[in-house]
Amino acid sequence: MVRYSVITDKNPREIVLLRGFGCAWKKCTFCDYHLDCSPDAAANLALNRTALAQVTGQYGRLEVINSGSFCELDADTMAEVERVCQAQGIHDLHFECHWMHRREIPALRVRFAGLGVRVHIKIGVETFDRTYREGVLHKGIGVSDPAEIAADFDECCLLFGLSGQTADSMRRDIQTGLAHFDRVCVNIMVENTTPVKPDPAVIQIFCREIAPAYLDDPRVDILMENTDFGVGGAEQ
Repeated sequence: MVRYSVITDKNPREIVLLRGFGCAWKKCTFCDYHLDCSPDAAANLALNRTALAQVTGQYGRLEVINSGSFCELDADTMAEVERVCQAQGIHDLHFECHWMHRREIPALRVRFAGLGVRVHIKIGVETFDRTYREGVLHKGIGVSDPAEIAADFDECCLLFGLSGQTADSMRRDIQTGLAHFDRVCVNIMVENTTPVKPDPAVIQIFCREIAPAYLDDPRVDILMENTDFGVGGAEQ
C-alpha cells in the first residue's frame, strides 16, 4: 500500500498514511478504512517510520492520516512524527480525529506548539443533516449545531454520492462547512466492503451541478476516488 505522497495543487503538503491500533468507533456504516490497523505497536512503528522517512519538508506542511484518529497511533510513532517535524522544518501539521476524541485535541495542540508547529484537526462530519448522519451513517456525533461541531476542529470531511442526497443538500453541506471550518474535503463514495453503495445518479448530480463551483476554490478539496491524495492505493 502506498503510504507517502505529495499534494501539489490546493494547500500543497506532504501526506503519510500511517497505521495505528484501529478506529475505536468502527460504527460508521459506510467505512472499512478501520481494517488498516494492527495491535502490534512495534510492527506499526516500523511501517510508520518507513513512511515518515520519506518526508522532505518541501512545503513545511505535513498531513498525517491513519484510518482513524491521531490518538490511535502508538506513543513511539507520535514521537517519530515530532522528530520528523523538527528535522524537516514542518510548521503546519494536519491530523484526523473522531468526535469522540475531541477532548484530547487541546493537549495535542499544546504539545506541538512547543515545537513551533501549528496543528490542524480534521473531523469526518460527512453531512450536517443530523438525521441522515446518525440514522443512516452512524457517525456518532450527537449534536446538531455546526458551530458546536466545529468548536474543537479546523477542517471537515463531507461524504457525497449516497442515495437520498440532492443538489441542494450537497450544496448546503459545503456552504455550511465553509462557514464554520477553515477547509472542506469532499469525498465521493466509492465501492467498498460495506453494505453502503455509491449512487451513480447522485454522483452525476454532484459532478454536473456542484463540483464546477468549487474546483478552483482553494479551501475545498474534492476526491472523486479515495486514493486521489496519492495514498492508500497499491504499490506499482
